[in-house]
Amino acid sequence: MMIQPAPHHRLTSGKYDNKYGNRLTLLLGLMLAGCSVGPDFQRPEPPAVSGYTAEPLAKQTASTAMAAGAAQSFETGSDTPAMWWTLFHAPALDQLVDEALKKNPDLEAARAALLQARENSLTAQGVYFPSVDTNGAISRKKINGAQFGNPAAGSSSFSLFNASVDVAYVFDLFGGDRRSVEAMDAEAETARFQLEAARLTVAANVVTAAIEEASLRGRIAATQEIIEAEEQQLALLQHRFDLGASSMTDLLAHKTHLAQTRATLPPLNKQLALIRNQLSALAGRFPDQDSGETFDLAELKLPEQLPVSLPSTLVRQRPDIRAAEAQLHKASAAVGVATANFFPKLSISSSYGTVATTAGSLFTPASGVWSLGGNLLQPVIHGGSAIHNRRAAVAGYQKATAQYQSTVLTAFRNVADVLRSLQADADALQAQNNAAEAAARQLSLAREQLNAGAIDNLVLLDAQRAYEQARIALVQASASRYADTAALFQALGGGWWNRPNETVSTEQSGS
Repeated sequence: MMIQPAPHHRLTSGKYDNKYGNRLTLLLGLMLAGCSVGPDFQRPEPPAVSGYTAEPLAKQTASTAMAAGAAQSFETGSDTPAMWWTLFHAPALDQLVDEALKKNPDLEAARAALLQARENSLTAQGVYFPSVDTNGAISRKKINGAQFGNPAAGSSSFSLFNASVDVAYVFDLFGGDRRSVEAMDAEAETARFQLEAARLTVAANVVTAAIEEASLRGRIAATQEIIEAEEQQLALLQHRFDLGASSMTDLLAHKTHLAQTRATLPPLNKQLALIRNQLSALAGRFPDQDSGETFDLAELKLPEQLPVSLPSTLVRQRPDIRAAEAQLHKASAAVGVATANFFPKLSISSSYGTVATTAGSLFTPASGVWSLGGNLLQPVIHGGSAIHNRRAAVAGYQKATAQYQSTVLTAFRNVADVLRSLQADADALQAQNNAAEAAARQLSLAREQLNAGAIDNLVLLDAQRAYEQARIALVQASASRYADTAALFQALGGGWWNRPNETVSTEQSGS
C-alpha cells in the first residue's frame, strides 16, 4: 500500500537523540499535515505513433477544374482555428452556427451541468475547514420530586435559556477527504470537456446539415434542368410522331422515362424540408421559425489548407479524450478514498455556551458551560466491506483506463478515416467530372443521331439515364468534399483552445 504526502506538505522529523521524540514529531506531523493514501494520478503518455496512416500522408489531394475542385494540402503540425467554419466563407453559415452555439438547448444543459459540477466541487472543499454552529433555545419546564425518587420534594416550574457555539473538526490523516475533493474536481473537469465536445458537435452538425441542404438544392436544380431538357426532347418526338417519323412505342418510352425523372423530385423536396427542420432545431428554433437562409454549393469556398495535428497534440486537444482522461483521474482518486477507509479517523469537537433560568443572567460568568472532546475511530470488522470496496475502486480504475484507451483509438481512427476520405473525395470528384462530361457529350451525340434517324429511341434513353446519374453523382461528389472537410476539423478537436475567451491553456488545464 502506497502512502503519498499530501500536496504542499512534507513530513519532517528533527534530529533528536530521543527516539520517542522523533516518533512524537512524526505523529504530530501526520495529524497536522496529513497524507494521501492511494495512487497519485499521472496523465497518460501520448501514444508512440508518428502519424495517422500506415504510409506517409500525401502532401495534397487531386484537383479538378470546377467548383469544389481545388487541391487541398495537408499542413502537418499546424493549429486548428477556433471558428473553423468561417473558412467556408459563407456569412449565412457563420450566423447560423453562432446562433446555434448561443441557443441550442443541449448546450444550455451542458453549461448547467458544468456549473453544477463546479459548485459540487466547491461544496466538497468544505471538509478542509472546521464546522461552526450556533444554537439558541428557550424552554419552559416543570419538574417534581417523584422524578428523582422524592415525592415529598414537591414540584417547581422554571424557564431555561440556552446559547452555545459548537465547533467540530475531522483530521484528514490519510487523505480520504482530499481524495474525495480530487474526485469532485475531476468530475468538474469532465463536465468542462463534455461541454466543449457538445459545442463541437453542434457546430459540426450545423455545418454538415447546411452542406447537405446545399447538396439537395443542387440535386433538385440538376433534376429540374434534366426534366426541362427531356420535355423538349419529348416535344420533338411528339412532332416526329405526328409526321409519322416515330413510333408510338418510342413516344411512350420517352414519356415513361420523363415521368420517372419527375418522380425523383418529391423525395428530394422531402429531404430538403427535413434538413431545414434539423437546422431550425439545432439553432434552438421551432420549425415555424425558419429564418429563411438558404445554402448553395456555389456559395461555399472549399478550404485549401487543412491542419493536421501531431498525434501527441491530438490527445491534449480532443474534448472526448480530455473528458475520458478526467474520468480516469476521478477513478484514481476513488482508489485513494477506498484505501483511506482502512485507517483511523480522528475528530475533535468543542462547545461553549451559557445556560440560565432568566434571560438577564444568560451571559454572566456563572452561567458558562463548555465541553471539549476527541474521538478516534479505527475500523475493525465490517464484514470485509472495506476490502471489497477498494477492490471495486481498483476495478473501476481499470475500466476507466480501458475506456480512455478506447477513446484514443477511436479518435485516431476518426482522423485517419477523414484523411483517407478527403483524398478519395478529390479523386472521386475528378473521375465523376470526367464521367459527367463524357455523358453530356454522349447525350448530345445521341440526340443528333436520333434526329438524323441513325439510332432508335432506346439508345437515346440509355444516354439520358447515364447523363442523369452522372450529373446527380457530380453534385454529391462535390458536397462530399465540403462535408469531409468539416469532419476533419471536428476530428481534430475543433480548436476550442484558440477561442479568445479561453484563458486556460491546453497544458495548464490538464495539470
